[in-house]
Amino acid sequence: MKKFVVFFAVMVMAAACATPTNNTATGPNVNSNVNANVATETKSTGPLSEADAIAKEKATWDLIKKKDWTGFADMLASDYIELGGDAVYDKNGLLTFVKDLDVTDVEFSDWKSIPIDADATILTYSLNLKGTHKGQAMPAGPYRATAAWVNRAGKWVALYYQETLAKAAPSPAPSASASPQTKPAASPQTRPAASPTAQMAAGPDAEQNEKMVWDAIKSKNSDAFASFLAPDFIEVEADGVYDKAASVKGVSTFDASKVVLSDWKTVKIDNDAALVTYTLKLPPPIGAERHATIWASRGGKWLALLHQGTPASTAPKMAASPAPKVAASPTPKSK
Repeated sequence: MKKFVVFFAVMVMAAACATPTNNTATGPNVNSNVNANVATETKSTGPLSEADAIAKEKATWDLIKKKDWTGFADMLASDYIELGGDAVYDKNGLLTFVKDLDVTDVEFSDWKSIPIDADATILTYSLNLKGTHKGQAMPAGPYRATAAWVNRAGKWVALYYQETLAKAAPSPAPSASASPQTKPAASPQTRPAASPTAQMAAGPDAEQNEKMVWDAIKSKNSDAFASFLAPDFIEVEADGVYDKAASVKGVSTFDASKVVLSDWKTVKIDNDAALVTYTLKLPPPIGAERHATIWASRGGKWLALLHQGTPASTAPKMAASPAPKVAASPTPKSK
């Protein structure tokens, strides 16, 4: 699980203030912290196709390049949240940041969509940027990006964005690839039996679900950990994109005994899905990371669909991206 190390922390969507801060926001717990600004849900005309999701994501980048801040703002949900290495941004904070951004070129690749339900979808991709923020050149990338699009009152808008600067995976870890890959299997060892509590179906409390996942990781209980992940689960980390099997394999090799989780915030996606964000801290060399997980109801049980980790940095954000966009540690923020 290599990074689930930090999954759901370095394993591979807190509360930000109206203006960017250099650390994650301190939001309330899952139930009490569910964003109250979610618009009244309306019946969807159907799920957003991958082609349509990609078109919307590219459109947000085009608006940034054109400096059309009114059009860009119109594509973001009122409760939009973006995680970056430098900070956590809400909609107003991001709009303030991007006005000092000058993006001249964006190259996309490795698109993949994961439907959440008829009113929400996840989109992951890779990108390279050319541009400056306040005259300072932004790291070109590549970046591993994730966006969540939701149907609000009949209109599809960006709710979440996270961006992590890619880095080469240390040998013998797998190299980053466009599609989920399989991490090297951990050496054989006896796994502790999953406890009845860990095996209980997770509920709609995303923060509590995430904490249960970490309990399984700390006990190196791969079976319990796997029970929380959807079959199509994807983990996005700086060193690669991993599927469920790859993430589960890493549980037994990661020492999470000193993991400290804080700054919890939950954003409601719809009645059957939620995004939880938090800060994860480990002793050096890992340090602090900003993490996000999307949970959804599947077959009567809440399961994790996606997790992403971004190393935290005190460096000012420098890039901006459309739908929710942000950059990893010393990387630019996007969107």
